[in-house]
Amino acid sequence: MTIYTVHAPPTKGEDTSPEPDRFVFVRDGFYFWAFVFGPVWLLAKRQWFALLFYVLVVAALQVGLWLMKVPPVTHTLVSLFMHFLVGLEAATVQRWTLNRRRWTQSGIVSGANEEAAERRFFDVWVLQQKKWPTGPVAPSPPPPPRTPPASTDINIIGLFPEPQSRQ
Repeated sequence: MTIYTVHAPPTKGEDTSPEPDRFVFVRDGFYFWAFVFGPVWLLAKRQWFALLFYVLVVAALQVGLWLMKVPPVTHTLVSLFMHFLVGLEAATVQRWTLNRRRWTQSGIVSGANEEAAERRFFDVWVLQQKKWPTGPVAPSPPPPPRTPPASTDINIIGLFPEPQSRQ
């Protein structure tokens, strides 16, 4: 089973609920295409700050390696490692970008694929929308205060009763 985080778009008014077709499901795990095509994948997902950070870090690493006069194999290994990090952290970067754009995380769901996860999430989400109104909810009353038992010499099994004298 794959784990997905569900993100809802920002709502324009307080009393409107987000449109279900705009929800985004972000799969948790390694993104192979982000590993293979790191910068292109970041461009396709419109993650501008992540792309800028990636370009700056890779350029600084390559310049640093060039200044230290390391062999070209090391340059390749460092680039491969950076691509591996992009593939590993692609979901985190995607969640960060959605959070920065004021999307809210609506839940976590698991499913065999994205379609199954969507089905499971929206089955519960629709029930919650029907059960709970979107307007302000009155606070629940506080629980009644607990009263101590009338007698304190109750012997309960497992609580090590005090020793008694034998007759």
